[in-house]
Amino acid sequence: MSPTKAALALLFLCTVSALACSRRDATPRAPERDTSGPPPSAPSAPSPPSAAVPTAPDSFLVALTTSRGPVSVVVHRSWAPRGADRFYALVHGGFYDGARFFRVVRGFVVQFGLPADPQLGRAWSSQLLPDDPVRHPNRRGTVTFASAGPNTRTTQLFINLADNVRLDGLGFSPIGQVAEGLGIVESLYGQYGERPSQDSIRLQGDPYLTRAYPNLDRIRAATIVREWR
Repeated sequence: MSPTKAALALLFLCTVSALACSRRDATPRAPERDTSGPPPSAPSAPSPPSAAVPTAPDSFLVALTTSRGPVSVVVHRSWAPRGADRFYALVHGGFYDGARFFRVVRGFVVQFGLPADPQLGRAWSSQLLPDDPVRHPNRRGTVTFASAGPNTRTTQLFINLADNVRLDGLGFSPIGQVAEGLGIVESLYGQYGERPSQDSIRLQGDPYLTRAYPNLDRIRAATIVREWR
């Protein structure tokens, strides 16, 4: 084969490989860190707990009251201690109340964790969480923190809608699983796919989603209803 034909063949293979990697299989990610902060005239953002972050119990049950119906999540600290502690603190603080399920990719994941109040999100954007070792696979129904790379977890999580065990090798460590209501999770409004902009949610909060993507389902309240120690 001539050098010209060989080069064309290589180009064709690269193009096919690129097309095979669809957005549907994109790894769940959090947005880039917000380093700009609020404008000078804006009130200062609330500070997240730092030294006083509570240690989660061995296991705990979180009731998510969603716009589609009730969903319960059981978290096991032995799976991912740092992640479980962070989720425990965030739920206790009402962080997820009003947050939308902004990314729904059928057969892959449902993602949430950008708060309705952008100031609250800014307060946590610099609180990067060190990774936990992956001790449990990303099976259907498991709940896992999203990230933008190693040691960058903050507040976003996703629920696996399929057995996404390939995420194990990328360092995504589940903290728990849906105990009841997985059918409700699978029925969350997903026609927008990945169109909602994470940067716009982070900067503008729920008003942006209400204006541009009004049909997205939301968490009305997240409450810890049981603990095992």
